[in-house]
Amino acid sequence: MSGDLALIERFLEMMAAQAGAARNTINAYRSDLLLASGALGGKLAQADAAAVARLGEEWASFARATVARKSAAIRRFYAFLLEEGLRADDPGQALPKPGIRRALPKTLSHGDVERLFSTAAARLAGKSKLPADVRNAALLELLYGSGLRATELVSLPRNAVHPDRPFLILRGKGGKERLVPISDRARAAVAAWRDHVDGGSPYLFPSGKSHISRVRLFQIVRAIGAEAGIPPDRISPHVLRHAFATHLLEGGADLRALQAMLGHADIATTEIYTHVDRARLIALVNERHPLVDADKPRA
Repeated sequence: MSGDLALIERFLEMMAAQAGAARNTINAYRSDLLLASGALGGKLAQADAAAVARLGEEWASFARATVARKSAAIRRFYAFLLEEGLRADDPGQALPKPGIRRALPKTLSHGDVERLFSTAAARLAGKSKLPADVRNAALLELLYGSGLRATELVSLPRNAVHPDRPFLILRGKGGKERLVPISDRARAAVAAWRDHVDGGSPYLFPSGKSHISRVRLFQIVRAIGAEAGIPPDRISPHVLRHAFATHLLEGGADLRALQAMLGHADIATTEIYTHVDRARLIALVNERHPLVDADKPRA
């Protein structure tokens, strides 16, 4: 497999440097390519279309999403070999191409969000208020108020949110920077929490020598959700990000602006949120379209 190993690493270096692939994507591609190489006796780079097709047949029992991911990784690997002049053909076309039905995102109603924040506020107003309650309020405000990804949130630098600046600059997936608006409420919540953070900490939400983990954030959100009467399977940090997007769209936000705020490379990813707002969009057409007035009887 030594020949495959060297080529796989070259391919992954290209993905990181030129395509700006995220670390999780690189790790997933490495795992899929190494498994495929092992299945083909260390000759993935030299395999012909028949061998590649047999490889795809071995995935018959896998979930559709898993097959799609594995196929994508190997097809991109072969495209790289072709571009580099290391192959004269592309056997990746022999791999299965399962259609993936993108699941509609889970979200929360406005009532759910109100109960969630009421629960957090009640903790802050209680006699036994703890620093953790102040921290958790800041976490919720940033998740729902700015739509941050869990990884982006837990790893925020201590001074990322300025009290007099209604936005922050994030480096997200693929190392791309984006501007994220911060509400007055979120800035106030962060300011209250920062008073509890050690001045020597590089992180806004420290834990030990690093920052709180995504798992801990998940636990915090679910615990507050349970207290607010929201079932555990209906809430997570990512669901709050979906709620941010959904409710902004319901309020009339522009899809392109939402794409920029969420950090989506492809607007097709953002468009999935339009499913939650079909009733409003239909009403908007019926009420606001220029031809509506033309159909009304004239006095």
